[in-house]
Amino acid sequence: MNATVLVVDDEEQVRNSIVQWLGLGGLSVDSAANVQDAIAAVRRKMPTVVLSDFKMPQKSGMDLMHEVHKIDPDVPVVLLTAHGDVQLAVAAMRDGAYDFLQKPYVPDHLTAVITRAIEQRKLKLQLRELSDRVAAREGLEARLIGTSTAIGRVRDMIAELAMHNRDVIVVGETGTGKEVVARALHDLGPRAGKPFVAVNCAAVPAELFESELFGHEAGAFTGSRGVREGKFEFAHGGTVLLDEIESMPLVLQSKLLRVLQERSIERVGSNKTIPIDIRVISATKCNLEAESRNGRFRADLYYRLMGAEIPLPPLRAREGDILLLFEHYAANAAAIAGTKPRPLSASDIEVVLMHQWPGNVRELKAVAERYGLGLKAAGQTVQDILRHAEPTHVAGGQALADRVAAYERRLIEAALRDHGGSIAAVIDTLSIPRRTLNEKMAKYGLLRPGRTGTAADEN
Repeated sequence: MNATVLVVDDEEQVRNSIVQWLGLGGLSVDSAANVQDAIAAVRRKMPTVVLSDFKMPQKSGMDLMHEVHKIDPDVPVVLLTAHGDVQLAVAAMRDGAYDFLQKPYVPDHLTAVITRAIEQRKLKLQLRELSDRVAAREGLEARLIGTSTAIGRVRDMIAELAMHNRDVIVVGETGTGKEVVARALHDLGPRAGKPFVAVNCAAVPAELFESELFGHEAGAFTGSRGVREGKFEFAHGGTVLLDEIESMPLVLQSKLLRVLQERSIERVGSNKTIPIDIRVISATKCNLEAESRNGRFRADLYYRLMGAEIPLPPLRAREGDILLLFEHYAANAAAIAGTKPRPLSASDIEVVLMHQWPGNVRELKAVAERYGLGLKAAGQTVQDILRHAEPTHVAGGQALADRVAAYERRLIEAALRDHGGSIAAVIDTLSIPRRTLNEKMAKYGLLRPGRTGTAADEN
């Protein structure tokens, strides 16, 4: 950080003397002759330290300090005082001033005070940045648990998009955590203090759609006795999640499109236009672009919704996360029940890793929580709980070498998929020599994504 000192003094000779002295010490120095000019300078570029005369015409150095601290309370303000103003200067320090110097000041002492103030400012900025990073990282990592490349990409996209106001489409299979992502986008962004409203489009009857989303006036239809605020109006300033938006009938899609274009609604039975300020996040398990090409979803609505798109990986593409997630949810369930977490046996680990988890994280969480609770009625092993698992999903009875090979094959498949078939990236991720990777790809008949032919062609 390049340290900048703002010197404020109505006496030009004093001001120029300080500027020259600090400049000779290698500091970047700006100056102002009064509080008004000083605040304008602060708003243009926040200084590292403010050094101000205590007594000035119209507004004092104390007034300046209060104005600066409204903008940033951590900016050190050093005051220059005459001998008779020492008590006032001490009171100013109690009120937030960093330090004070008596006139005539000792140049070396001035340099020492400014240097300490600069170091304090740097430290506070570093702590602030670290705190923000930790908070954001912890917030995302606590919501989207995992160390795989696939979930790392999702966290990166959320971190990038959270501060924007663009509408977002979240695409993923059932149980992959679409609402979790939507809530993260809301909670980590500037709308966090406003409502988050989730609407399941598949659960709203067509005849109640407009009333549910846009509200209605009293007497608008049979049974509407009073005024009702719709979901969009209630969410003003916040975020609306339109879950399973692919299930919305086409006739209702046109009404939604108009609302999103105009960012205003009319309650059913009213001609009054009500402006709304909302961010719309749509969740779907379908490819809406393909649905629009096939006439099952309005193309203009799709393009209106798609400010950005976050694809969520299925759990089977997050193989490095499966065991981690299972143990996390099982431990949480045990903690809630007030019991010790049960360690997974070798056979349990095998079942967890080999099961395909068609219900994704939602299914895994349900099974892990039942396992963590340790209820006899739920079964004592993971296999007991996964009674619906197909035999092909579990490698029971296989020799250790076969189990290791099956897991190794899936890890390489996942790495190839995560890195778009980049051999160099897979080598780096799995920390294996290229020759070894080629041999294993040939052994397991693996191809890069999008390639055709035989595994031998990859070598």
